[in-house]
Amino acid sequence: MKEYRQKKSLFRMLSIALLLIIIVPASTFCPKNQTLQAGVKVRAPLPQYIFLFTGDGMGPAQVKLSSELLESGHTLAMTSFPVLGMATTHAADRLITDSGAAGTALATGKKTTISTISMARNHLDTLRTIAEMAKVKGMRTGIVSSVGIDDATPACFYAHNASRTNLYDIAVQMASSGFDYFGGGYCLGASPENLAKTKVFKGDIITLMQSDHYLLARNSEELKAIHPGTRCWAYSGYDSKGALSFAMDRNESETSLAEFTREGIRLLNNPKGFFMMVEGGKIDWACHANDAAAAAYDVEAFDNAIKEALAFYHRRPRETLIVVTADHECGGLSLGNAANGYETRFDLLRHQKISQQRFAEKVDTWKQRGTVTFPMALDSVKVYFGLGDVNAASPLALSTGDCYTLQQAYLATMKREEAGTKSNDTFSPTVTSLLNQRAAIGWSSNAHTAVPVQVFAIGRGAEAFMGFYDNTDIAKKIMQLAGLKPPVQ
Repeated sequence: MKEYRQKKSLFRMLSIALLLIIIVPASTFCPKNQTLQAGVKVRAPLPQYIFLFTGDGMGPAQVKLSSELLESGHTLAMTSFPVLGMATTHAADRLITDSGAAGTALATGKKTTISTISMARNHLDTLRTIAEMAKVKGMRTGIVSSVGIDDATPACFYAHNASRTNLYDIAVQMASSGFDYFGGGYCLGASPENLAKTKVFKGDIITLMQSDHYLLARNSEELKAIHPGTRCWAYSGYDSKGALSFAMDRNESETSLAEFTREGIRLLNNPKGFFMMVEGGKIDWACHANDAAAAAYDVEAFDNAIKEALAFYHRRPRETLIVVTADHECGGLSLGNAANGYETRFDLLRHQKISQQRFAEKVDTWKQRGTVTFPMALDSVKVYFGLGDVNAASPLALSTGDCYTLQQAYLATMKREEAGTKSNDTFSPTVTSLLNQRAAIGWSSNAHTAVPVQVFAIGRGAEAFMGFYDNTDIAKKIMQLAGLKPPVQ
């Protein structure tokens, strides 16, 4: 009898528990902002201000190296973000992608073939971008890059072309895009050689931009004078390829990537929201050259631009989403090499004062003059890279073998060119390589790799970027979170 009463009591308890489950509102068991009411999911408020930062060529090793070279007590803003994910980067036709295919994936959420700018792999169908969808929704749109504004990554957000090499055809689409702000590098499509390649000349690019009511800002002062809501194309201090200087070479008169970002926020800010893509393009260029110091300092410059967005986020935390990633890794950078074992000396990179590119420009001047001897060249190596310390025990000392290697590279570089030939500069990369080796830096390539890249996120909907996924999912997540849809064709 006692056993029967116990079973009966247990049955009553189970019945009550089941009844509670049935009558308690579903919201009790649903995550916040996803409450079920009569079978309908209630969405959280959409992020109105969206930043997508793309560090071209920036793999996990590049991020870590940059953080190691920061001054004591300083950290990269991106690594403080609460959400971390990883993304694969392959193209539709290659495991190792280029910036065209990778940029298309980030801009459209679709895979395509290498060198393609926001078009399907058949090179016939146009793929709509996040920025174009944002524009249709009524948001303001901005594209910023430290390389040419018609280079592959920035181009993928406003242009459509079967080949990234058609730079004039890409550049003229800036005006027709109707985007509100373009900032950073100049457009290489305006150069005489690219104008000569085009089959259909539509007019001078600057004239086209002005005809579509874009104001031009050629320096920081002119940029600061532009009023919010005014269409603007801003560029400053670009080189022969339309790019900004490497961060370690930049002088005070040149506008930084962070300033282009800060002014872009000022110009785009409005109640309907905005979308801004900012690219740190020179990271990739440094990695192609296996220039570790230049890469690290350009990651820092890229992070300074992220700090501008973070300052905006702190003013509007419930309305802002910031996503930071890379289109691919470049160079196969390793933090550690066989020569140093488990020892690292990354601080030696601080002895490098200019980028390999800027040093190569000096070497080219030496060649033209024909008056710089090898001992004079060694003096420059010591000044700009710290190599050649007289203390033999110093990690910066040059051995007899090092000097021989440098001399052979110097002689090959200074060799008189025969008609129809051109000798390459092997001296500059040899100098950089010697410093990298001593700092325990390794490189496996001068090209891109298939290494997955990091994704950092903060703000409204940031938790969606946790986990391991494909780069196309980054665009898809942003579209879903922001309620962006392709325009009706």
